[in-house]
Parts: sequence; C-alpha cells; structure tokens
Amino acid sequence: MWDIIGTIIFGAVIGVLARLVLPGKQPMGFLITVLIGIAGALIGYWVWGAISDEGDTSGIDWIRWIISIAVAAVLCLAYGSIASRSKAG
Repeated sequence: MWDIIGTIIFGAVIGVLARLVLPGKQPMGFLITVLIGIAGALIGYWVWGAISDEGDTSGIDWIRWIISIAVAAVLCLAYGSIASRSKAG
C-alpha cells in the first residue's frame, strides 16, 4: 500500500517539475499532471536501469530524477499536442 502512495506522490512531484521546465502554459489539470508524472517516473527508472549497471544507490539518484523529469516533460508536450488537436478538430 505504501508503495502505491509513494508512487503517486513521486509522480506528482515529477509531473509538477516537468511542467515547470516547459515554457508557457500546458493545458492539463492536476490529475493528468500526476498521471504523466507517474508514467515519466516509471519510464525514466526503466531507461536508467537499461543504460546503467549501478543498481540501487544509497542516496538520492539525481540522474534518475533528471531522466524521469525529461521523460515526463516529453509526455506533457505530447499530451498538449494531442489535447489541442482534439479541441481544434
């Protein structure tokens, strides 16, 4: 149960940070931000695991955070593009 709660909190933080690094306003609510943050975190951790052989670290793993934020930012851009296209159509 705590893993799920931790993942949601971590996703919210990653999603908010991803939106902060993007210029302008993104057309999405908090729930979408959290979901994109969770997806970005999971994909970011997978990418880091695929390119690194370090395994678990004893402290804050800044590279995982940066990769997760970058992935979430790309997902925010993709969502914004899809959302704006669906409104225009």
